[in-house]
Amino acid sequence: MSLYTELTAGVNVVKPGRTRMPMVDTSLLIAVSVLVLFGLLMVYSASIALADGPRYANYGQFYFFLRHAAFVGLGILIALLVAQLPLRVWQKLAIPIFVVGILLLALVLVPGISREVNGARRWLPIGPVSLQPSELMKIAMLLFAADYTVRKQAYMQRFWRGFVPMALTLMCVGVLLLLEPDLGATMVIVCIAMGVLFIGGLNGRLFGFLLTSLAACFLLLIWLSPWRRERLFVYLDPWNPDNAYGSAYQLSHSLIAFGRGEWFGVGLGASIEKLHYLPEAHTDFIAAVIGEELGFVGLMGLLALFIFIIWRGFDIGRQAFAMDRIFSGLVAQGVALWFGIQTFINIGVSLGLLPTKGLTLPLVSYGGTSIISNLVAVALLLRVDYETRNLMRGKRQ
Repeated sequence: MSLYTELTAGVNVVKPGRTRMPMVDTSLLIAVSVLVLFGLLMVYSASIALADGPRYANYGQFYFFLRHAAFVGLGILIALLVAQLPLRVWQKLAIPIFVVGILLLALVLVPGISREVNGARRWLPIGPVSLQPSELMKIAMLLFAADYTVRKQAYMQRFWRGFVPMALTLMCVGVLLLLEPDLGATMVIVCIAMGVLFIGGLNGRLFGFLLTSLAACFLLLIWLSPWRRERLFVYLDPWNPDNAYGSAYQLSHSLIAFGRGEWFGVGLGASIEKLHYLPEAHTDFIAAVIGEELGFVGLMGLLALFIFIIWRGFDIGRQAFAMDRIFSGLVAQGVALWFGIQTFINIGVSLGLLPTKGLTLPLVSYGGTSIISNLVAVALLLRVDYETRNLMRGKRQ
Protein backbone atom coordinates (compact mmCIF):
# COMPACT_ATOMS: atom_id res chain seq x y z
CA MET A 1 0.00 0.00 0.00
CA SER A 2 1.35 3.45 -0.98
CA LEU A 3 1.73 6.39 1.41
CA TYR A 4 -1.09 8.25 -0.41
CA THR A 5 -3.45 5.30 0.00
CA GLU A 6 -2.66 5.06 3.73
CA LEU A 7 -3.31 8.76 4.23
CA THR A 8 -6.58 8.76 2.31
CA ALA A 9 -7.70 5.64 4.19
CA GLY A 10 -7.16 7.41 7.51
CA VAL A 11 -4.44 5.02 8.63
CA ASN A 12 -1.84 6.41 11.02
CA VAL A 13 1.53 6.56 9.36
CA VAL A 14 4.66 5.86 11.37
CA LYS A 15 7.16 8.67 11.03
CA PRO A 16 10.66 7.87 9.79
CA GLY A 17 12.95 6.83 12.63
CA ARG A 18 10.13 5.32 14.69
CA THR A 19 9.04 1.70 14.95
CA ARG A 20 5.60 0.24 15.38
CA MET A 21 4.79 -1.28 18.76
CA PRO A 22 4.82 -5.07 18.25
CA MET A 23 1.62 -6.98 18.95
CA VAL A 24 3.31 -9.16 21.58
CA ASP A 25 6.28 -8.86 23.90
CA THR A 26 8.89 -10.53 21.68
CA SER A 27 11.59 -10.40 24.36
CA LEU A 28 9.36 -12.30 26.80
CA LEU A 29 8.43 -14.79 24.12
CA ILE A 30 12.11 -15.37 23.29
CA ALA A 31 13.05 -15.83 26.98
CA VAL A 32 10.28 -18.39 27.51
CA SER A 33 11.21 -20.22 24.29
CA VAL A 34 14.86 -20.41 25.33
CA LEU A 35 13.89 -21.84 28.73
CA VAL A 36 11.59 -24.46 27.18
CA LEU A 37 14.19 -25.53 24.61
CA PHE A 38 16.89 -25.55 27.27
CA GLY A 39 14.58 -27.68 29.43
CA LEU A 40 14.22 -30.20 26.61
CA LEU A 41 17.99 -30.39 26.31
CA MET A 42 18.54 -30.83 30.05
CA VAL A 43 15.73 -33.38 30.44
CA TYR A 44 17.44 -35.44 27.73
CA SER A 45 20.82 -35.05 29.41
CA ALA A 46 19.52 -35.84 32.91
CA SER A 47 17.43 -38.86 31.89
CA ILE A 48 19.54 -40.56 29.23
CA ALA A 49 21.21 -42.89 31.74
CA LEU A 50 17.99 -44.00 33.45
CA ALA A 51 17.43 -46.76 30.88
CA ASP A 52 20.58 -48.47 32.17
CA GLY A 53 18.93 -49.13 35.55
CA PRO A 54 16.47 -51.94 36.34
CA ARG A 55 13.54 -49.58 37.05
CA TYR A 56 13.52 -48.07 33.54
CA ALA A 57 15.23 -50.88 31.64
CA ASN A 58 12.35 -51.22 29.15
CA TYR A 59 11.90 -47.48 28.51
CA GLY A 60 14.81 -46.64 26.21
CA GLN A 61 17.22 -43.70 26.31
CA PHE A 62 14.86 -41.26 24.59
CA TYR A 63 11.72 -42.15 26.56
CA PHE A 64 11.60 -39.13 28.88
CA PHE A 65 12.85 -36.73 26.23
CA LEU A 66 10.18 -37.79 23.71
CA ARG A 67 7.40 -37.65 26.32
CA HIS A 68 8.53 -34.24 27.48
CA ALA A 69 8.70 -33.01 23.88
CA ALA A 70 5.18 -34.33 23.29
CA PHE A 71 3.88 -32.53 26.39
CA VAL A 72 5.64 -29.33 25.31
CA GLY A 73 3.94 -29.60 21.92
CA LEU A 74 0.56 -30.23 23.55
CA GLY A 75 1.18 -27.37 25.98
CA ILE A 76 1.93 -24.98 23.10
CA LEU A 77 -1.30 -25.95 21.33
CA ILE A 78 -3.34 -25.45 24.51
CA ALA A 79 -1.53 -22.16 25.21
CA LEU A 80 -2.40 -20.90 21.72
CA LEU A 81 -6.06 -21.70 22.37
CA VAL A 82 -5.93 -20.01 25.79
CA ALA A 83 -4.37 -16.89 24.28
CA GLN A 84 -7.32 -16.53 21.88
CA LEU A 85 -9.81 -15.85 24.68
CA PRO A 86 -10.09 -12.31 26.08
CA LEU A 87 -9.39 -11.84 29.80
CA ARG A 88 -13.04 -10.92 30.39
CA VAL A 89 -13.95 -14.47 29.33
CA TRP A 90 -11.39 -15.96 31.72
CA GLN A 91 -12.83 -13.82 34.50
CA LYS A 92 -16.29 -15.30 33.85
CA LEU A 93 -14.80 -18.81 33.81
CA ALA A 94 -12.76 -18.32 36.99
CA ILE A 95 -15.32 -19.81 39.40
CA PRO A 96 -16.29 -22.82 37.18
CA ILE A 97 -12.60 -23.63 36.61
CA PHE A 98 -11.94 -23.40 40.35
CA VAL A 99 -14.86 -25.74 41.13
CA VAL A 100 -13.52 -28.27 38.60
CA GLY A 101 -10.10 -27.98 40.25
CA ILE A 102 -11.60 -28.73 43.67
CA LEU A 103 -13.45 -31.75 42.30
CA LEU A 104 -10.25 -33.11 40.72
CA LEU A 105 -8.36 -32.65 44.00
CA ALA A 106 -11.10 -34.60 45.77
CA LEU A 107 -11.19 -37.28 43.07
CA VAL A 108 -7.47 -37.93 43.37
CA LEU A 109 -8.02 -39.04 46.99
CA VAL A 110 -10.49 -41.77 46.03
CA PRO A 111 -8.80 -45.20 46.31
CA GLY A 112 -8.78 -47.17 43.09
CA ILE A 113 -9.06 -44.08 40.88
CA SER A 114 -5.82 -42.25 41.52
CA ARG A 115 -2.28 -43.54 40.99
CA GLU A 116 -0.14 -43.91 44.09
CA VAL A 117 3.63 -43.33 43.96
CA ASN A 118 5.81 -43.62 47.09
CA GLY A 119 2.76 -43.34 49.32
CA ALA A 120 1.42 -40.18 47.66
CA ARG A 121 -1.80 -39.91 45.64
CA ARG A 122 -1.26 -36.97 43.27
CA TRP A 123 -2.09 -38.34 39.83
CA LEU A 124 -5.18 -39.38 37.88
CA PRO A 125 -4.33 -41.97 35.19
CA ILE A 126 -5.79 -41.14 31.79
CA GLY A 127 -4.69 -43.84 29.38
CA PRO A 128 -0.91 -43.72 28.89
CA VAL A 129 -0.55 -40.39 30.73
CA SER A 130 -1.29 -39.07 34.21
CA LEU A 131 -3.00 -35.82 35.19
CA GLN A 132 -1.74 -33.98 38.28
CA PRO A 133 -4.65 -31.87 39.62
CA SER A 134 -2.41 -29.82 41.94
CA GLU A 135 -0.71 -28.29 38.88
CA LEU A 136 -4.08 -27.36 37.37
CA MET A 137 -5.12 -25.86 40.71
CA LYS A 138 -2.34 -23.28 40.36
CA ILE A 139 -4.09 -21.90 37.27
CA ALA A 140 -7.50 -22.22 38.93
CA MET A 141 -6.36 -20.43 42.11
CA LEU A 142 -4.67 -17.67 40.09
CA LEU A 143 -7.89 -16.89 38.18
CA PHE A 144 -10.15 -17.35 41.21
CA ALA A 145 -8.08 -15.11 43.50
CA ALA A 146 -7.91 -12.38 40.85
CA ASP A 147 -11.66 -12.57 40.22
CA TYR A 148 -12.41 -12.66 43.97
CA THR A 149 -10.31 -9.54 44.53
CA VAL A 150 -12.15 -7.67 41.79
CA ARG A 151 -15.61 -8.76 43.00
CA LYS A 152 -14.82 -8.02 46.65
CA GLN A 153 -12.85 -4.82 46.02
CA ALA A 154 -15.21 -2.79 48.26
CA TYR A 155 -14.80 -5.30 51.13
CA MET A 156 -11.05 -6.01 51.02
CA GLN A 157 -10.56 -4.02 54.23
CA ARG A 158 -13.25 -5.97 56.12
CA PHE A 159 -12.82 -9.16 58.10
CA TRP A 160 -16.05 -11.09 57.53
CA ARG A 161 -16.92 -10.14 53.95
CA GLY A 162 -13.43 -9.76 52.51
CA PHE A 163 -11.07 -11.95 54.51
CA VAL A 164 -13.01 -14.92 55.91
CA PRO A 165 -14.43 -16.33 52.61
CA MET A 166 -10.99 -16.48 51.00
CA ALA A 167 -9.39 -17.87 54.16
CA LEU A 168 -11.94 -20.70 54.24
CA THR A 169 -11.37 -21.38 50.54
CA LEU A 170 -7.61 -21.61 51.08
CA MET A 171 -8.20 -23.92 54.03
CA CYS A 172 -10.33 -26.24 51.89
CA VAL A 173 -7.75 -26.38 49.10
CA GLY A 174 -4.90 -26.81 51.59
CA VAL A 175 -6.58 -29.75 53.33
CA LEU A 176 -7.17 -31.55 50.03
CA LEU A 177 -3.57 -31.02 48.95
CA LEU A 178 -2.12 -32.10 52.29
CA LEU A 179 -4.15 -35.30 52.21
CA GLU A 180 -2.33 -36.34 48.99
CA PRO A 181 0.17 -35.25 50.52
CA ASP A 182 1.73 -32.40 48.49
CA LEU A 183 3.19 -29.74 50.78
CA GLY A 184 5.22 -28.12 47.99
CA ALA A 185 2.19 -27.45 45.77
CA THR A 186 0.27 -26.26 48.84
CA MET A 187 2.92 -23.63 49.56
CA VAL A 188 2.97 -22.37 45.96
CA ILE A 189 -0.84 -22.21 45.66
CA VAL A 190 -1.23 -20.44 49.01
CA CYS A 191 1.50 -17.95 48.07
CA ILE A 192 -0.21 -17.23 44.72
CA ALA A 193 -3.52 -16.52 46.47
CA MET A 194 -1.96 -14.43 49.24
CA GLY A 195 0.14 -12.46 46.77
CA VAL A 196 -2.85 -11.65 44.57
CA LEU A 197 -4.89 -10.61 47.61
CA PHE A 198 -2.09 -8.40 48.90
CA ILE A 199 -1.58 -6.72 45.52
CA GLY A 200 -5.36 -6.31 45.26
CA GLY A 201 -5.49 -4.26 48.45
CA LEU A 202 -6.19 -6.69 51.31
CA ASN A 203 -6.04 -4.95 54.68
CA GLY A 204 -2.46 -5.03 55.99
CA ARG A 205 -3.45 -6.31 59.43
CA LEU A 206 -5.62 -9.04 57.94
CA PHE A 207 -2.80 -10.02 55.60
CA GLY A 208 -0.37 -10.20 58.53
CA PHE A 209 -2.87 -12.29 60.50
CA LEU A 210 -3.32 -14.65 57.52
CA LEU A 211 0.44 -14.93 57.03
CA THR A 212 1.05 -15.66 60.71
CA SER A 213 -1.77 -18.20 60.85
CA LEU A 214 -0.54 -20.06 57.77
CA ALA A 215 3.05 -20.11 59.05
CA ALA A 216 1.83 -21.54 62.37
CA CYS A 217 -0.21 -24.19 60.53
CA PHE A 218 2.77 -25.22 58.38
CA LEU A 219 5.03 -25.51 61.43
CA LEU A 220 2.38 -27.54 63.24
CA LEU A 221 2.01 -29.87 60.25
CA ILE A 222 5.76 -30.38 60.10
CA TRP A 223 6.02 -31.01 63.82
CA LEU A 224 3.10 -33.49 63.89
CA SER A 225 4.46 -35.47 60.90
CA PRO A 226 7.60 -37.47 61.86
CA TRP A 227 8.79 -37.80 58.25
CA ARG A 228 8.37 -34.07 57.61
CA ARG A 229 10.13 -33.26 60.87
CA GLU A 230 12.96 -35.56 59.87
CA ARG A 231 13.33 -33.75 56.54
CA LEU A 232 13.43 -30.40 58.34
CA PHE A 233 16.29 -31.40 60.58
CA VAL A 234 18.35 -33.47 58.14
CA TYR A 235 18.63 -30.63 55.64
CA LEU A 236 20.36 -28.61 58.35
CA ASP A 237 23.08 -31.26 58.61
CA PRO A 238 23.13 -33.30 55.37
CA TRP A 239 26.72 -34.48 55.83
CA ASN A 240 26.02 -36.36 59.04
CA PRO A 241 26.61 -40.03 58.09
CA ASP A 242 23.20 -41.01 59.44
CA ASN A 243 21.57 -38.35 57.25
CA ALA A 244 23.75 -38.60 54.13
CA TYR A 245 22.80 -42.26 53.65
CA GLY A 246 19.20 -41.72 54.76
CA SER A 247 16.77 -38.83 54.44
CA ALA A 248 19.45 -36.42 53.19
CA TYR A 249 20.75 -38.77 50.49
CA GLN A 250 19.12 -36.77 47.69
CA LEU A 251 20.28 -33.43 49.07
CA SER A 252 23.85 -34.58 49.69
CA HIS A 253 24.22 -35.77 46.10
CA SER A 254 22.65 -32.55 44.83
CA LEU A 255 25.29 -30.58 46.72
CA ILE A 256 28.02 -32.85 45.34
CA ALA A 257 26.74 -32.10 41.83
CA PHE A 258 26.94 -28.34 42.41
CA GLY A 259 30.41 -28.74 43.90
CA ARG A 260 31.66 -30.70 40.90
CA GLY A 261 30.36 -28.03 38.52
CA GLU A 262 32.52 -25.24 39.96
CA TRP A 263 32.57 -22.14 37.70
CA PHE A 264 32.04 -23.51 34.19
CA GLY A 265 30.84 -27.08 34.76
CA VAL A 266 32.13 -30.46 33.68
CA GLY A 267 30.55 -30.16 30.24
CA LEU A 268 27.11 -30.78 28.78
CA GLY A 269 26.20 -34.45 29.19
CA ALA A 270 29.20 -35.22 31.44
CA SER A 271 27.37 -35.27 34.78
CA ILE A 272 28.29 -38.11 37.11
CA GLU A 273 25.53 -37.58 39.66
CA LYS A 274 22.77 -38.26 37.12
CA LEU A 275 24.18 -41.80 36.71
CA HIS A 276 21.78 -43.25 39.32
CA TYR A 277 23.34 -41.34 42.22
CA LEU A 278 20.91 -38.40 42.30
CA PRO A 279 17.24 -39.50 42.39
CA GLU A 280 14.73 -37.51 40.32
CA ALA A 281 17.54 -35.75 38.46
CA HIS A 282 15.28 -34.96 35.49
CA THR A 283 12.41 -33.54 37.58
CA ASP A 284 12.80 -32.00 41.04
CA PHE A 285 16.62 -31.82 41.00
CA ILE A 286 17.31 -30.82 37.42
CA ALA A 287 18.97 -27.62 38.71
CA ALA A 288 21.69 -29.78 40.27
CA VAL A 289 22.44 -31.42 36.90
CA ILE A 290 22.55 -27.97 35.29
CA GLY A 291 24.93 -26.78 38.00
CA GLU A 292 27.18 -29.79 37.52
CA GLU A 293 27.30 -29.71 33.71
CA LEU A 294 27.28 -25.94 33.13
CA GLY A 295 28.66 -24.68 36.43
CA PHE A 296 27.98 -21.47 38.30
CA VAL A 297 27.95 -19.44 35.07
CA GLY A 298 25.32 -21.65 33.47
CA LEU A 299 23.14 -21.57 36.57
CA MET A 300 23.38 -17.77 36.74
CA GLY A 301 22.32 -17.57 33.10
CA LEU A 302 19.30 -19.72 33.93
CA LEU A 303 18.42 -17.48 36.87
CA ALA A 304 18.82 -14.38 34.70
CA LEU A 305 16.16 -15.70 32.31
CA PHE A 306 13.78 -16.39 35.19
CA ILE A 307 14.40 -12.95 36.70
CA PHE A 308 13.67 -11.34 33.33
CA ILE A 309 10.39 -13.27 32.93
CA ILE A 310 9.33 -12.39 36.49
CA TRP A 311 10.21 -8.72 35.97
CA ARG A 312 8.25 -8.61 32.72
CA GLY A 313 5.28 -10.22 34.46
CA PHE A 314 5.19 -7.54 37.13
CA ASP A 315 5.72 -4.80 34.55
CA ILE A 316 2.92 -6.10 32.32
CA GLY A 317 0.68 -6.17 35.39
CA ARG A 318 1.65 -2.59 36.25
CA GLN A 319 0.77 -1.44 32.76
CA ALA A 320 -2.61 -3.21 33.00
CA PHE A 321 -3.33 -1.48 36.33
CA ALA A 322 -2.47 1.86 34.71
CA MET A 323 -5.16 1.13 32.09
CA ASP A 324 -7.64 0.34 34.89
CA ARG A 325 -7.69 -3.37 34.04
CA ILE A 326 -7.55 -4.78 37.56
CA PHE A 327 -8.28 -8.44 36.83
CA SER A 328 -5.71 -8.55 34.03
CA GLY A 329 -3.08 -6.85 36.18
CA LEU A 330 -3.66 -9.29 39.03
CA VAL A 331 -3.39 -12.28 36.67
CA ALA A 332 -0.11 -10.99 35.19
CA GLN A 333 1.50 -10.30 38.54
CA GLY A 334 0.10 -13.57 39.90
CA VAL A 335 1.94 -15.45 37.14
CA ALA A 336 5.13 -13.58 38.04
CA LEU A 337 4.66 -14.52 41.72
CA TRP A 338 4.00 -18.14 40.80
CA PHE A 339 7.15 -18.51 38.71
CA GLY A 340 9.25 -16.58 41.22
CA ILE A 341 8.13 -18.59 44.26
CA GLN A 342 8.36 -21.98 42.56
CA THR A 343 11.80 -21.23 41.09
CA PHE A 344 13.05 -20.05 44.48
CA ILE A 345 11.76 -23.18 46.23
CA ASN A 346 13.09 -25.58 43.59
CA ILE A 347 16.60 -24.12 43.43
CA GLY A 348 16.61 -23.42 47.17
CA VAL A 349 15.89 -27.10 47.86
CA SER A 350 18.62 -28.20 45.44
CA LEU A 351 21.13 -25.92 47.18
CA GLY A 352 20.11 -27.03 50.67
CA LEU A 353 18.65 -23.64 51.58
CA LEU A 354 15.19 -25.18 52.13
CA PRO A 355 13.90 -28.59 53.26
CA THR A 356 13.46 -31.11 50.47
CA LYS A 357 10.19 -30.70 48.54
CA GLY A 358 8.90 -32.38 45.40
CA LEU A 359 8.54 -29.36 43.14
CA THR A 360 9.52 -28.89 39.50
CA LEU A 361 11.52 -26.04 38.00
CA PRO A 362 9.04 -24.04 35.85
CA LEU A 363 9.37 -24.48 32.06
CA VAL A 364 12.47 -26.68 32.51
CA SER A 365 11.79 -29.85 34.54
CA TYR A 366 10.22 -33.02 33.17
CA GLY A 367 6.52 -33.28 33.96
CA GLY A 368 3.49 -33.36 31.68
CA THR A 369 0.86 -31.45 33.65
CA SER A 370 3.52 -29.12 35.03
CA ILE A 371 4.87 -27.95 31.66
CA ILE A 372 1.33 -27.57 30.26
CA SER A 373 0.19 -25.43 33.20
CA ASN A 374 3.37 -23.33 32.91
CA LEU A 375 2.74 -22.67 29.22
CA VAL A 376 -0.90 -21.81 29.91
CA ALA A 377 0.29 -19.29 32.52
CA VAL A 378 2.63 -17.74 29.94
CA ALA A 379 -0.27 -17.58 27.46
CA LEU A 380 -2.37 -15.66 30.00
CA LEU A 381 0.52 -13.29 30.62
CA LEU A 382 1.00 -12.66 26.90
CA ARG A 383 -2.77 -12.14 26.49
CA VAL A 384 -2.73 -9.46 29.19
CA ASP A 385 0.14 -7.74 27.41
CA TYR A 386 -1.60 -8.04 24.02
CA GLU A 387 -4.81 -6.45 25.29
CA THR A 388 -2.92 -3.64 27.02
CA ARG A 389 -1.03 -2.86 23.81
CA ASN A 390 -4.32 -2.79 21.89
CA LEU A 391 -5.77 -0.33 24.39
CA MET A 392 -2.70 1.85 23.96
CA ARG A 393 -3.49 1.89 20.23
CA GLY A 394 -7.04 2.95 20.99
CA LYS A 395 -8.63 -0.39 20.12
CA ARG A 396 -11.49 -1.81 22.16
CA GLN A 397 -11.29 -5.30 23.64
